[in-house]
Amino acid sequence: MKFKIGSIEFENNLVLAPMAGVTDIPFRLLCKEQGCGMLYTEMVSAKSLLYQNKNTKALLEVRPEERPIALQLFGSEPEVMAWAAGELEGGDYDLFDINMGCPVPKIVNNGEGSALMKDPKLAAEIVRAMVRAVKKPVTVKIRKGFTEETVNAVEMAKRLEDAGAAAIAVHGRTREQYYSGKADWEIIRKVKDAVSIPVIGNGDINSPEKAKKMLEDTKCDALMVGRGAQGNPWLFSQILDFLQTGQYRGKPSAEEVKTMILRHARLQLEVKGEYIGIREMRKHVAWYTAGYPHSAQLRNKVNMVENYQELEKLLAGL
Repeated sequence: MKFKIGSIEFENNLVLAPMAGVTDIPFRLLCKEQGCGMLYTEMVSAKSLLYQNKNTKALLEVRPEERPIALQLFGSEPEVMAWAAGELEGGDYDLFDINMGCPVPKIVNNGEGSALMKDPKLAAEIVRAMVRAVKKPVTVKIRKGFTEETVNAVEMAKRLEDAGAAAIAVHGRTREQYYSGKADWEIIRKVKDAVSIPVIGNGDINSPEKAKKMLEDTKCDALMVGRGAQGNPWLFSQILDFLQTGQYRGKPSAEEVKTMILRHARLQLEVKGEYIGIREMRKHVAWYTAGYPHSAQLRNKVNMVENYQELEKLLAGL
């Protein structure tokens, strides 16, 4: 279960995917407590760093107890990406990751994120420039391809390995799929066969059984959990138990869910203050309570919650 990227050793091979607007400090800490071995920050724009955008500062913050953690950067200019990594090398990050998978139009139309799947040569130049600029390992997150007609994850992975990438995470969907349909695990296996650096498999891991199956089917070195962990940080401890013993505890009780939500809310308030913290909790509460009786009603009501006391009162009936 131990896992290494370059000289960085992780407690286990379970990874929390970087998700914009989700994987902030509070959520990362909860996943870490549940046994997640590797964390990423939310993605940070290298250009925003260059122009000293004030909103970027909060995204760069990490806590000592989160380590080892990767800082994820996105951008399309090799020299700007290398400059950003060099500026941040003294920070509390153990490695740098490059986002080449984000499907959001605003990012893609800028030639960033998964748009780089269309330009393997430029993608490799970015990796090469960053590897030259820093001593810490540089990793990359890619997709299966940009479209079904242009699937090129294997070619990309080989180029990125040649350019100095220390590990590759592969999401088994194309950009045109966004997050819909089924993830193609076969492409992860092909990438694993094609390179000698660690490969992290990503896509559709929402249960311990799926986690075990991905490891068996793809022979990947680590498992990246994304949307499956939303409202369910327990997934990491369940996967660990299942991989080690073949068994795991079932769903958490309503009481455990309530306790986790309130703990999450307290962390949000501590990190972001009441106004932002409680509003950002609204989506998390919807995820935590999905599938519970009256959860639709609760979701409507949580959108009216303005402070911690109101949230506590609302959850009393869960």
